[in-house]
Amino acid sequence: MHIAIVGNIGAGKTTLTKMLSQHLNFEPQFEAVDDNPYLEDFYSDMKRWSFNLQIFFLNSRFRHIVELQSKGINMIQDRTIYEDAYIFAENLYDMGLMSERDFENYSNIFKSIIHYIKPPDLLIYLKASVPTLVNNIQKRGRDYESAIRLDYLSKLNEKYDKWINNYAEGKLLILDKDTLDFANNPEDLGLAIEKITAEINGLF
Repeated sequence: MHIAIVGNIGAGKTTLTKMLSQHLNFEPQFEAVDDNPYLEDFYSDMKRWSFNLQIFFLNSRFRHIVELQSKGINMIQDRTIYEDAYIFAENLYDMGLMSERDFENYSNIFKSIIHYIKPPDLLIYLKASVPTLVNNIQKRGRDYESAIRLDYLSKLNEKYDKWINNYAEGKLLILDKDTLDFANNPEDLGLAIEKITAEINGLF
């Protein structure tokens, strides 16, 4: 069983991944943010480093998911390879922060490798407004995220909504993070787990 949690920067993917993995006794798989050598450079000069950053993410995520799927384990994944292409790379291109040549190169690589992996059995989308995202980003206090622009977060939200509205790879559950606080409200966590469990049971 492969559950994937997707959403914008600061939506609460890692928090829900941890809590859900403990509840379901699934193996959590986290995004290796701190290991990306381009991330800090990217936030200081997006146009210069966008292609490097996205290629690093694409390669590391592809290798990781191929390895995991070969093991056949029950897992909960924090972010997916689909977001790399449909959200982040496409958004950088739209904002003029990735050249057309680089975006076409990136897209062709993505199309070549995507056939070698299976989509998740259940995709959970944490939908959050920009104020909610900013509040969460400020709370966790990562230095390299302090320079993230509001228009960047807003554009990403638009991309997520477009992708999710057209998602047809498997089961999908949308959770509204403007009204749900998993970390601080046990009732909210219980409600989310109830909805997720119902979706999982529907897969069998």
